[in-house]
Amino acid sequence: MDFPDIAAFDAALATLPAADEAAIEAARARQGQLTKPPGSLGRLEEIALFMAGWQGRAVPRIDHGRAVVFAGNHGVAAQGVSAFPPAVTAQMVANFEAGGAAINALSGSAGLALKVVPLALDRPTQDFTTAPAMSEAECLDALSAGAAAVEPGLDLLVLGEMGIANSTAAAALAARSFGGSALDWVGPGTGVTGAALMHKAAVIGRAIAVHADAPLTPFETLRRVGGREIAAIAGAVIAARHRRVPVLLDGFICCAAVAPLAAAVPAITAHCLAGHRSAEPGHGRLLDRLGLAPLLMLDMRLGEGSGAAVAAGIVRAALAAHAQMATFAEAGVASSGA
Repeated sequence: MDFPDIAAFDAALATLPAADEAAIEAARARQGQLTKPPGSLGRLEEIALFMAGWQGRAVPRIDHGRAVVFAGNHGVAAQGVSAFPPAVTAQMVANFEAGGAAINALSGSAGLALKVVPLALDRPTQDFTTAPAMSEAECLDALSAGAAAVEPGLDLLVLGEMGIANSTAAAALAARSFGGSALDWVGPGTGVTGAALMHKAAVIGRAIAVHADAPLTPFETLRRVGGREIAAIAGAVIAARHRRVPVLLDGFICCAAVAPLAAAVPAITAHCLAGHRSAEPGHGRLLDRLGLAPLLMLDMRLGEGSGAAVAAGIVRAALAAHAQMATFAEAGVASSGA
């Protein structure tokens, strides 16, 4: 899947396939026969049914799990909204590629192959306090790069990002998508506090005001106050839906990439799980708006897909219990009501 024009993007968002209800019912029937009281594994049972519905099989599995980290640079970084300079984006991409980052360790521990997709790091987006972050063509290219990363045959897709100043973009995306002021969504990101945090909020407020009269469509919101890596995440989420690949979302920035889509088409999150609720203050509010309950709350705020990679272990545990537990008949155990 790719997005050669805005019409193709809009059409893909308007024609989302649904989960396989027959597979869900078959998985539910299996759950009812496993050697445990009904519902006693809590959300693990819900995860197994969720995975069954999107994989289209009563006993889902993760033979081919993938973590993808998209990276992009932001022109708004020139406004001094981050504790780190933009050069860190490329330096961290090199660290990912050398195997030295948290996501390398965490995706490996979760049995996920890692793919890193840098997007024109030598060409930051425009400073969106004065102009749209991307042209239409640039945004379509980023969306298509995200979609292209969703390879056939994936059983689970974990999404993450890297981009200095992208928590500023995320707050602007959340505000344009769901309303509220800059102060409702701003957070420390790389660690800005006090006066620096208030400056960051002011920058976000200017961006919201500059684009206030722009159409509140998913595409326009992404291109005006997003970034290449953020648009790529949105493209990957849409492509995964069309390939029926379940998605694990990471933190505030990753979820903010979905916000413009969900504001227009709330059903877009049906194939998504929230890996965790990050320490970024707006993330919990954003998850509520997306209708997603996080699997973990570990006060993480690194990004890179790190929280979602940890949560992939929970998904694997859910599928292991679903597939490997004996039924009452197999174990010779009397079932409830027998």
